Amino acid sequence: MAKETIGVVGVGLMGHGIAKNLLAADYPVTVIAHRNRTPIESLTALGAVEVGDLTQMAATCSVIHICAPGSPQVEEIVDALLPALKRGSIVVDCSTSDPTSTIALAQKLAKAGCHMADAPLGGTPVQAEQGELATMVGADAEVFARLEPVIASWAGAIVHIGPCGAGHKMKLLNNFVSLGYAALYSEALALSRKVGISVDQFDSVIRGSRMDCGFYQTFMGYAVEGNREAHKFTLTNALKDLRYLEAMADSIALANPVGNAVKNSFALASAAGGSGPEDYVPHLVDYIARQNGLD
Repeated sequence: MAKETIGVVGVGLMGHGIAKNLLAADYPVTVIAHRNRTPIESLTALGAVEVGDLTQMAATCSVIHICAPGSPQVEEIVDALLPALKRGSIVVDCSTSDPTSTIALAQKLAKAGCHMADAPLGGTPVQAEQGELATMVGADAEVFARLEPVIASWAGAIVHIGPCGAGHKMKLLNNFVSLGYAALYSEALALSRKVGISVDQFDSVIRGSRMDCGFYQTFMGYAVEGNREAHKFTLTNALKDLRYLEAMADSIALANPVGNAVKNSFALASAAGGSGPEDYVPHLVDYIARQNGLD
């Protein structure tokens, strides 16, 4: 069987690591620039081929990964790829997207004889560079069988959740849990300081206890150690994901009061100025603190 030819759209914090590991696995990789040329130059030095537009990528690649901010951008990218895609090609959305949009795109691609899969990411940019991301895949069984060896080059944990759209549904649930922790930790830290318990004292009790977890440790890397890059996931993207979660719940008439409360914590931070490219999830502690009259 001929080796898949791979395209990667969006070689930022996560996409660069994906493309680098695909190259390390000897896949032919094509990339396209957006604004920042640094990752493009890094990848072409490793053997990637740069193209000037998405039509060129569609014409030469059999599997195209997309790492974009959200569904509106993914929809634009797929529409640009579609006219030149070869029959049988697979578009893999690695973004955290709206499942309704993902399923609609799958139907559009199917009419052109192509396939859609969703493979949203779990992990950090460091794990992306190391090829140790986790992914939850939504794809038909035959499409997944084709994709699995490709994805294995950049992911350490792969779970096939179900048909197209299922991966994005699971990713929203995953982010609801993690971002729920972030909102809970931020409020607990503000309350602890208000009643005279320092952040270090709070951490000394939680760390290493049954309440500790990997997310707690990266989140508290900022609150305790002051590391602004302890968890590089923006407040803006977090709020976007929680809005997608709310839409998913609304689509099945599910009451999700906790989800709405978590979303509102991030909406508060966004309204207070936390919408920049370097405003990350652990920085939520600052916005909740200031809302409560703390430094």
